[in-house]
Amino acid sequence: MVATFVTKVGHIATISLNDQRTVTVDWYTTFCVSKVITELRKINAERRIILHQDNASSHTAKKTRQYLTEGNVELLDHIPYSPDLSPNDFFTFPKIKNRLRGQRFQSPEEAVDAFKNAVLDLPANEWNKCFENWFERMQMCINLQ
Repeated sequence: MVATFVTKVGHIATISLNDQRTVTVDWYTTFCVSKVITELRKINAERRIILHQDNASSHTAKKTRQYLTEGNVELLDHIPYSPDLSPNDFFTFPKIKNRLRGQRFQSPEEAVDAFKNAVLDLPANEWNKCFENWFERMQMCINLQ
């Protein structure tokens, strides 16, 4: 299991959940969101951070929302049951699955490393296209109410 974070110019972070544990609010806020906020602030401390995440319970928990508010991170809500509106679901994971198809890995760590490398190999213009597609998908949902 990995959590991956991207912007329209590329990969920010991929964090693996070691030992096949359950995703919890504490893991998500402490290991994922805090790392991403730190990385984004390094890139541009002045720019506002808007985070889009799906409706997983660790993402929607009160503690997570409070953590994001305290970190001055805006949250872009996600429509329930709408994988077509998550860039990871319609772009990142299918793209990476195609690149890794047929490969065998000796350990979970090796698989995560291959995933990270495949994500890092995607050129910036691919990420830009992904986000353009995402905005078009959101507009279609708005238009269809």
